[in-house]
Amino acid sequence: MQKFVHHICIQTNQYNESLSFYRDVLGFELINESPNFHGRHYNSWLRLGSFCIELQTGKIGETLRGADSNTEGIMHLCLWVEDLIQEAQKVKQLGYNFILKNNQEIYEVENGRLCKLVAPEGTIIELRDNQGI
Repeated sequence: MQKFVHHICIQTNQYNESLSFYRDVLGFELINESPNFHGRHYNSWLRLGSFCIELQTGKIGETLRGADSNTEGIMHLCLWVEDLIQEAQKVKQLGYNFILKNNQEIYEVENGRLCKLVAPEGTIIELRDNQGI
């Protein structure tokens, strides 16, 4: 039986900012946007290649609690990029800041280079230029 990761669900209090970030900064395509979806302002689907994000607001009248680095579960989403320097420059030009490590935006890891930034809803996004583990 074949299996693959289909999507992750990201909830946000800042729907427009998060939608713009994933679409305009990271290059996801908005494939479906459903307003007033089961008691939520929005439930939308974005796609990058064969991977999808289900982006949704909390229930109407609900304010979602923010995540922090001491929470169990998924801590970041990593995207491979062909040209890390070019992607980092694009991110900076659009006004987003990186999580610095040793005062560096882009840094070396065992098998390549990476940088991290925070999406409007708090999801940590890692961009890396090596497909290996």
